[in-house]
Amino acid sequence: MTHQPTPFAFGRTKAPTVSFEFFPPKTDAMEARLWETVERLEPYRPDFVSVTYGAGGSTRERTRNTVKRILSETRLTAAAHLTCVGATREETRGIIRDYKASGIDHIVALRGDSPDGIGEAYTTHPGGFDCTSELVRTVRDGGISEVSVGCYPEKHPDSASFDHDLDVLKKKIDAGATRAVTQFFFDPEVFFRFRDRAVAAGVSIPIIPGLMLQSNFAGLQRMAGLCGASVPDSLPPLYEGLEDDPDTRDLVTANIVAKLARKLEKGGAEHFHFYTLNRANLAICLVRLLGVQATAEAA
Repeated sequence: MTHQPTPFAFGRTKAPTVSFEFFPPKTDAMEARLWETVERLEPYRPDFVSVTYGAGGSTRERTRNTVKRILSETRLTAAAHLTCVGATREETRGIIRDYKASGIDHIVALRGDSPDGIGEAYTTHPGGFDCTSELVRTVRDGGISEVSVGCYPEKHPDSASFDHDLDVLKKKIDAGATRAVTQFFFDPEVFFRFRDRAVAAGVSIPIIPGLMLQSNFAGLQRMAGLCGASVPDSLPPLYEGLEDDPDTRDLVTANIVAKLARKLEKGGAEHFHFYTLNRANLAICLVRLLGVQATAEAA
């Protein structure tokens, strides 16, 4: 059944709100690109920007340093990803205290990927948290006001069922989560079905669609396979023969994501979270197409 548009979508008087996700840089060149991206996206005044936490906690210090620099050198509201991986409960409490003392009041609490690498079986760290809801509760107990969590509109790869996924999400909400951001997807009906089931199950926090800005189709397919996102049959032909043409791939990607965002907006979505991959051009293109304009304020 096609999801019916809401009156707000047709008669909206303001642009949707947005947020951006970055990953901590590994090299000097990647760091330069990240900060150029931050500088270019700052005028669009996102609700927040978040910085990811590598598999096995491998980027813990770089995540912390990146978030702190965003807080100190820009006007952006920075959120730090934090996972259950690679740390004891007490070590994690120390990280939370450090963030709180630094002025960070938003954490994205996630289970995290296996310390053996993405796609490998997940194991609990000795002395660590057994599940994300425990981490959420600890973050809230540490005085953090905003706690975002993840959700999977097409079912978590490790989950037995959609009902189990919803039970897990509700436990995270009961522990203090204030918003949920979805894994990326390509079909708006996937989001609408998930959102409607979540609301029917008693989920009351905002559910924000996460939109992937990956124009390398081979990389996109790998990522989709790891997170359980289905790839429509219509996508591969759009990228066929463009392996050595990144500019055209970007144009194709902008068109795909813009169409998806417009359909989501007509279905009532009022906020979009963009997985930027530390690149500014596609993110700027998409937010401008959604009506978000840059301000003249400098950092």
